[in-house]
Amino acid sequence: MRIREWQDILEDVTERTVDPEDWRAVAGDRAGGVGEDMYLAHPRAGVFFLKTYAKNPFEVRGVGTHVARNLDDEIGSFMPERDSGGRFAVQSPPEDEEQAETVGKRLETVLETHADAPTRPQDLFDDVMDALESPAFGPMEYDQYDRPDELEELAERFEEADDLLNAELEDLIETDEVDRGFM
Repeated sequence: MRIREWQDILEDVTERTVDPEDWRAVAGDRAGGVGEDMYLAHPRAGVFFLKTYAKNPFEVRGVGTHVARNLDDEIGSFMPERDSGGRFAVQSPPEDEEQAETVGKRLETVLETHADAPTRPQDLFDDVMDALESPAFGPMEYDQYDRPDELEELAERFEEADDLLNAELEDLIETDEVDRGFM
């Protein structure tokens, strides 16, 4: 298992050539210490595990790894269903001004269309993510004050990765001389 910076893991997620709307996520507080845990999963890309914390209001630090090459039924049962309430997206900035203008026009069209027709929030979200060419988006189970049960189950399934990432994150926190999270 190769542990890397959390941004490198997200870069891996954005570079996958898979259906962007098939991603799922579960996130919440770390079991011990400051920060958050997050699992990102896709049937064809596998499962990615991140541990992060806010060093200050402008900087997030963390580590992560690719814990499974595919998403089997057992692990998939801990991921939210397609039409669940919460949503997440991983974005990449436009490459240049021309792409930004193109994406902006597509986004404007999507918003105008949804303003004129009855729509579900999930449909608007999906259409906006398509317009923005998001490489990864989907439903998310998230609790900003606690840990969802699914997060506990995943931590048990990937106990070795959880222990290794905790140790790496604790080293970052100690190096940064941060003994509590920024709130």
